[in-house]
Formats: sequence, structure tokens, C-alpha cells
Amino acid sequence: MINYELYKVFYWAAKTGSLSKAAQSLYITQPSVSHAIKQLEESFGITLFYRNSKGVALTQEGATLYSYIEKSQILITLAEEKMASLKNLDSGELRIGGSDSLFKHYLLPYLESYRQKHPGIKLHLNHGTTPETIAFLKEGKIDLGVVRMPIVDSQLEVMKGIELQDCFVAGAQFAELKDKVLSLEMLLQYPIILFSRNSRVRMAITELFQSYGHQIKPEIEVGSVDLLIEFARKGLGISYITKEFIAKELEEGSLFEVKLDIQMPPSQVGFMIMRNMPLSNAASKFIEFVKFTDEI
Repeated sequence: MINYELYKVFYWAAKTGSLSKAAQSLYITQPSVSHAIKQLEESFGITLFYRNSKGVALTQEGATLYSYIEKSQILITLAEEKMASLKNLDSGELRIGGSDSLFKHYLLPYLESYRQKHPGIKLHLNHGTTPETIAFLKEGKIDLGVVRMPIVDSQLEVMKGIELQDCFVAGAQFAELKDKVLSLEMLLQYPIILFSRNSRVRMAITELFQSYGHQIKPEIEVGSVDLLIEFARKGLGISYITKEFIAKELEEGSLFEVKLDIQMPPSQVGFMIMRNMPLSNAASKFIEFVKFTDEI
């Protein structure tokens, strides 16, 4: 197999028609150029150049070789430019998986700022539950997933993100509960609205109630934060929802937090990637951006 550097010297000698100009382009000496061409000619057993008044010119065989080498050199140059572009985040793509609520209420401002800073990066968002996001990651459909922790899987590496606080909230229909502190038994007397069973939030609240010896059975199950908010505002029941996602509703008074006599544990958001797999530059920089930015 012939060293690529020999082809590179051949290309510049043929392109410039001069051994000295080829040496200048490659930042090597002219004897080095001559030696490289001689090695290439000896390896093929063919003369590739002949000397003329202007420098050197290709033989018929040399011209045939050049027609191939020129194409490869153009592709290599394009590849090098593409790699530089990916490194500098001038191009590339960022593929993230997660729930609608985490995209909308947590990642959206970071995605907006990241896109403004790196407009050449294409964004691909795959919506799904935690099990679906894990499947997307293992199938190579996404670079990283944003999920509720804990995640126990030897194939995955999870980095901690923000901490969230979940709570029960209600609308004006249940105004009599505003100044009360309820026990779990008292809360269960009211209609409860929860996320669907396969969500991480649903699993967590179910386990919490079980630890206190209670079964929480919702009257309504939904698949989005928006529906949890709207159903609570309409007075259809008491929703279990992340407090940070309803800051506006709590501030304007369309919803209020239902106080309990137990401390609701916080939940942790994590960034999930495949263990021992190289992360794209766009994805790696996005994780750093979310972790270290103080703009949002």
C-alpha cells in the first residue's frame, strides 16, 4: 500500500507543474518532493512526469493517475472542511429525546439560546416516555435523552440536571382547601388527576403513597402537563404536577398548591447517554451549555 503522502506530493507537483512550487505548497524541501515522486514511480514501475522548459508535465500514465487523485484530494479537502465545521458547530445536528413537558418547561429556553448561538446546528426532538427515550438512545435514533431519574441500566450513563418539586394543585372549584393541610387519607377523598401509568412521575407518586400504606387511584389519567393544568383549572380534580412548570398559574392564582402533612420529595432530571460511546460534538457542547450557562 502506497503512503498517502506520496499521492499528496504527486497531486501538488501535477497541479502546479513545478517541483519547487509543490515544495512551497507542502512546506517541505524540493529534494523531498523529487524523492517522493521517485518512490511513487518505482512502486508503479511507470514514469509519471517528464521535464519541460516550465518545470514538469504529466506523462500519459501520470495524467490517468492524476484524474483519480484529483477527485480524492477534493473529497479529502471537503472532508477536512466538514470536520472543522462540525468542530466549530457551524454545521451538524443535535438529536434529543424526552417528554413533551421537559422539552417545553425545561429545555426550551436552552434550545432557543443554543440555536441562536449555533444556527447551523439542526435540531431533532423525539418525544416519548422514559422507556421510549431509552429505546431511542439504544437504537441510535438520538444522541442523548432528558429524563426523570433514577435510571438503572448498565448500558447508560446519566448526568444530573436540575432538581424539580412535584405537588398537588387545584383550581377555584376546590377553594375551601386553600388554607388547609391535608393528610393523605383526606386527599384521597377528592378526585385525583395523574399522568399515565408508564410515566416516571406516576411511578414516583404511586410508590410514595404505597410507602405510607395507601393506594392512589386517579379518576382521570392524562398524557401531558397541559392537560393536567387545564383539568385542574376547570375543577375536574386535583392534579399532581411539577411546581416549576406552573409558576405562571400559581402566581396569577388560577391554581393553588394543596398542602399536605408530609414532605413531598424532590425529583431529579438527568441527561442520559450511551456508556462508552463517543458523543457528537453538538450534543457534548449542548450538555455543557445547559450545565454551565447562567443566561437562563
